[in-house]
Order: sequence, then C-alpha cells, then structure tokens
Amino acid sequence: MASADAPFTIAGRTFTSRLIVGTGKYSSHAVMAQAHAASGADMVTVAVRRVNISDRSRESLLDYIDTSTMFILPNTAGCYTADDAVRTAMLGREAGLSNWVKLEVIGDERTLFPDNEALVNATRILVREGFVVLPYTSDDPIVCRKLEDAGAAAVMPLGAPIGSGLGIQNINNIRIIREFSRVPVIVDAGVGTASDATVAMELGADGVLMNTAIAGAQEPVAMAEAMKHAVIAGRLAYRAGRIPMKMYATASSPVEGLVGR
Repeated sequence: MASADAPFTIAGRTFTSRLIVGTGKYSSHAVMAQAHAASGADMVTVAVRRVNISDRSRESLLDYIDTSTMFILPNTAGCYTADDAVRTAMLGREAGLSNWVKLEVIGDERTLFPDNEALVNATRILVREGFVVLPYTSDDPIVCRKLEDAGAAAVMPLGAPIGSGLGIQNINNIRIIREFSRVPVIVDAGVGTASDATVAMELGADGVLMNTAIAGAQEPVAMAEAMKHAVIAGRLAYRAGRIPMKMYATASSPVEGLVGR
C-alpha cells in the first residue's frame, strides 16, 4: 500500500475528492444533480453568465446543486478580454457566489484556446482584489510559472481543446508543469473517458476538472461514477510508483535457481 496521501488543498481549503465537475450541456438539471452525486465530487464550477443573479426567485441551476456538500467555483466562461473576465468575476462575487474564480480568458472563438497574456493580467488584478484565482491555461510550463508569480492559487493546464475528448495530448508538458509547480495542478479540458482522467492523475496532477466527458456521455450518471474511480485509481498509481519502461522483455519470475540451469 502506498504511503498516506497528502490532502487536496487549495488556498487553505481541503477537498475530499480530486475530481471537479461542471454544470453545462446536461439534458436536464435533474440528470446533472444525479451525475454530481455519482461523481463524489465536492467542487463544481458554474458559469457566472449562466446564472440568473438578478432574480434569484426564478428557477436556476443553483437550485440543483447541494451546497451543503459541494463548493461552488464560479467561472468566467465566454470572456474574451481581461477586463470582461474581471468584471464577470466581480459580478459573481457581488451576487454572493464566491470570491473564488476559475478564470477563463478565451483568445480564439474556434479553438477556445486561452489568451495567456490577458490571463496573466487578469490574474494579477483579481488577486489584488482578494480573489482566489484558478486560471485555465494552455499546457505551457512558462505560462504556468507566470500565473503562479501573479498569485494564482492553482494552475489549470488543458489536456486538449475544450470539449474535444482527445485526452492528454502533451504528456511531457503536464509532467514538467507538475514538477516545477509550487501550487496545485489541475488538468482542465480535453478528457473524453475514464482512462484519460487516470492518465492525468498518473502524471502527478493534483486534480482533474471535466464537464463534457460526463454531460455528453450516453449515460452521464454512469460516466460520472467511472470518473470518480478513474481519478482515485490514477492518484493511487502515481503514489505507488510505476515500473520503468523498457524496450525488451524482463522475466516476471527470477530465473536463478531454476532446475536445469
């Protein structure tokens, strides 16, 4: 058995699950709630722009999130400039959602790749304003370092383009980011199935954030449970330490002492 695991802690807050889930693309709010429960996650990201914060008396997806067990992480999805992302984060805080934010500043409408320069600038501003900032970024170790220096509480490099389901496309970069990062590393975007989540955790990621892989599955609730086990298995394998990769075979049983040798 691997040694006792370190807690998954961000900005002094400890979470029981290393899986973070989203709220978009579900066929209904009821299915979303069932998937959340099956995932075992205790943090869920919500797009500020998808929440009716001007009239909380009307039905909202927030009504289907059990805030007694799940921590809400507002996000700035749909923002294309630093100023827009900062305004959206502040709007969410003023509405009482949280002073935490999953910061997204998109640089290209087709690929949804982040604008990293704007992202670093927005991170600096929001940190000064008292936010706990978790920026979604490209899998660039240098950008991740700049985000840390700007005060990010965690870095969230993409595994592949948002919603693509391609899995981890640059394994080496994720490994490098984890090696040098002084804050938690959460792989965000690109996960398609449970094995992708396991790979992310085996690389040393502290957590995995996903939405489409669960919400877009044929059976979202079953996929949510699969992701729960995949993250646990990947983390345990990382702590256990895999065997080295070799070009040629190595006998599973020792040959010394065998009769006839």
